[in-house]
Amino acid sequence: MNVEVRLFATLQPYLPAGADGDGISLDLPAGATVRDVVESLKIPGELACLTVVNGRDADLEQVLISGDELALFPPLAGGA
Repeated sequence: MNVEVRLFATLQPYLPAGADGDGISLDLPAGATVRDVVESLKIPGELACLTVVNGRDADLEQVLISGDELALFPPLAGGA
C-alpha cells in the first residue's frame, strides 16, 4: 500500500534520499502503523512528535491504509 509521509521542521532530516521537499511516498505492507513509519525513518523514540493522519490526530498504533497522508510535527511551543 502507498502512504504519503510529510515531516516538518526539525524532523525533515529524517526523510530518506529521494524525498521531494518535505515529503515522500512510502510503499508499506498492509497493516502498517504510524509507529512502523516512525521506526522505518529512524526517528528516535525519545524525539516527541505530533502525528496527524488525513488531518486528524493519530496515535502511534493507528493502522494506516493506502492513500493515507501521515504528517509528523515536532512539538510546538511559544506565545507570550
